[in-house]
Amino acid sequence: MALTAGIVGLPNVGKSTLFNAITKAGALAANYPFATIEPNVGMVNVPDDRLYVLSDMYKPKKTIPAVCEFTDIAGLVKGASKGEGLGNQFLGNIRNCDAIIEVVRCFEDSNVTHVEGNVDPVRDAQIINLELILSDLQQVENRIPKIEKKAQSKIDDAPIEYALLLKLKKHLENEQPARTLELESDKEIKYFNGYQLLTAKPFMYVANVKEEFIADATSDPKYMELYNYAKETNSKCIAISAEIESELAVLDDDEKEMFLADYGVKEPGLNKLIRETYELLGYQTFFTVGPDECRAWTFKKGMYAPQCAGIIHSDFERGFIRAETTAYDDLIKCGSALKAREAGLVRQEGKDYKVVDGDILLFKFNV
Repeated sequence: MALTAGIVGLPNVGKSTLFNAITKAGALAANYPFATIEPNVGMVNVPDDRLYVLSDMYKPKKTIPAVCEFTDIAGLVKGASKGEGLGNQFLGNIRNCDAIIEVVRCFEDSNVTHVEGNVDPVRDAQIINLELILSDLQQVENRIPKIEKKAQSKIDDAPIEYALLLKLKKHLENEQPARTLELESDKEIKYFNGYQLLTAKPFMYVANVKEEFIADATSDPKYMELYNYAKETNSKCIAISAEIESELAVLDDDEKEMFLADYGVKEPGLNKLIRETYELLGYQTFFTVGPDECRAWTFKKGMYAPQCAGIIHSDFERGFIRAETTAYDDLIKCGSALKAREAGLVRQEGKDYKVVDGDILLFKFNV
């Protein structure tokens, strides 16, 4: 299971520069609108020191981290919901992502044109939000006539869906994203999830700030404007310098440490971005260990042991018997799997066990 996050924003805000830094994939970054037309897709390892501690302990032949998938989607403009600037194609690409990361320009640079003429983070954020809302509104309005007659005839759950659609339409018309709508029943949740609305997806702002503000973004007035707006709309907001991250991407580890130290920063902003994206989606990590392989696996918070077994292989879930489970902290405290077992810290968990972040699992199954 790899999370898929779509990187969106107006043209020339630093999306492709950030994507290049994330994936080192060499996506085209140019100073003109629509430099990105087809979405660029890249995979990146999820930073997790626990995996490498386990690798040092077990000395496996292979160490495999969890991965994130990032999609760099072309710049949106006003009217994208109506097809402006190839908008329909771009919005379709966003629909396939699990989460949306909007890059917002907070830096001034006379050499980089701004599609709206000047830098205004809140205005830019509102432009993108409105286009996503209008796209969702169009989808809801197209659905209403299809369900209206069934609702009037009280066929199945049609009245429930029809009422939800009317409530959702009003909410979107008030320029509120779908994710802020209060759902009142399991059936409403089922229908709502089925629509796959753009503004229902987990959402985060990434403020692209000047390098002088990466150690303390709160000292950047433009970042704080965006941060406060994000807070009002119940969204996350973090600060990154895409330019700095692109420079870091080509350095080795020792050079990175020196580079970051010069800016008073402990780790690359990309590490924070990936962690925050993980948290945004409600993703966590379990581990499998052994002499052949130590591996980090991504799972959705709240998943049960058989479901997590199925992430590795469908046979594991189908023939699930139990999961031999050790908490990461317990293993590290004991110093070895044998000592953890002697201390009674290795548990046998059944089908009703909810896996916890950091669990080290050995699945027993029979097919």
